[in-house]
Amino acid sequence: MNRFATSLCLVLVLAGALALGLLDLLPPAGSPWHVSPYVVSLAGKYLCYAMLALSVDLVWGFAGILSLGHAAFFAMGGYAMGMYLMRQIGTRGVYGNAVLPDFMVFLNWKALPWYWHGFDNPMFAGLMVMAVPGVVALVFGWLAFRSRVTGVYLSIITQALTYALQLAFFRNDMGFGGNNGLTDFKDLLGYPVAARTTQVGLLWASAAALALALLVCRGIVSSRFGRVLVAVRDAESRTRFLGYRPESYMLFVWVISAIIAGIGGALYVPQVGIINPSEFAPANSIEAVVWVAVGGRGTLVGAVLGAILVSAGKTFLTGALPEIWLFALGALFIVVTLFLPRGIVGLFRRRRALSPLPGPEPAE
Repeated sequence: MNRFATSLCLVLVLAGALALGLLDLLPPAGSPWHVSPYVVSLAGKYLCYAMLALSVDLVWGFAGILSLGHAAFFAMGGYAMGMYLMRQIGTRGVYGNAVLPDFMVFLNWKALPWYWHGFDNPMFAGLMVMAVPGVVALVFGWLAFRSRVTGVYLSIITQALTYALQLAFFRNDMGFGGNNGLTDFKDLLGYPVAARTTQVGLLWASAAALALALLVCRGIVSSRFGRVLVAVRDAESRTRFLGYRPESYMLFVWVISAIIAGIGGALYVPQVGIINPSEFAPANSIEAVVWVAVGGRGTLVGAVLGAILVSAGKTFLTGALPEIWLFALGALFIVVTLFLPRGIVGLFRRRRALSPLPGPEPAE
């Protein structure tokens, strides 16, 4: 069942993204089959959100680590991509400076900070998209898991981490654009960011990245490593007594999940056209937890489904009834917690288990 659900999710994600892209590029604007660039951009955002949800589900659903700060890794990947995009503006910026980004010229910076060097190279920027959130997760996770900080205490610390980063990135002297962040992007790999073909390409890249992340996560949780990880989640003391080192298993999936979130953030930025400190907001991390809870914790596919469905609902409600969105989100989480503890995917699995079958499901 798990393999079938994963395969079906992969097919739907890839086929849906391919269809949306072609319907944007091929039919003329007046055709009933034409899909607007807005829908393409929106779908790309949802797929990036799904990567964030997948990263949360990997650590929460299979390792028992409830992270309330995973949006920090998403934002780090986004800032790494934003730094590359800012370096591509060159003399076409507001101040016409080929060396310094516009906001640095405005703030009277005299030289490019050392940590901005190299971001004019797309390969270096791509490496930083994965390395920055991965290294931060490695340091944070090593300190936390080595000290055996777990449960609600770890959740609080992760939330404090993302809030501290948000406050730091708000500062103009940090060199990341302060409150306004990074925006006004021009080119991506030599192609205009705002062009229809570029946005469709980003949609397809987001779908491919989500599919690859889903396969990686499926490979991890279905392996012997994944079975030990679940044992750590359910009975950490017993697993430690058997000779395993739970902190090593938790640290590994923690770093992998941070890298997945960082890649999602990097693909998100050129599709929305901006990255600012609000992406670090603890509320974003809590919302990602809601996505996973709605879709189905510990199912991977449910995380993708929950992220897309809840994000689509948010888009509708914030446009039609913006004042009730937060109330609707809170009510949704309460309803899921009380009546659907295993989420939407868990509900379908329960109905399937209760339906009469000719024989037992073959072992995977």
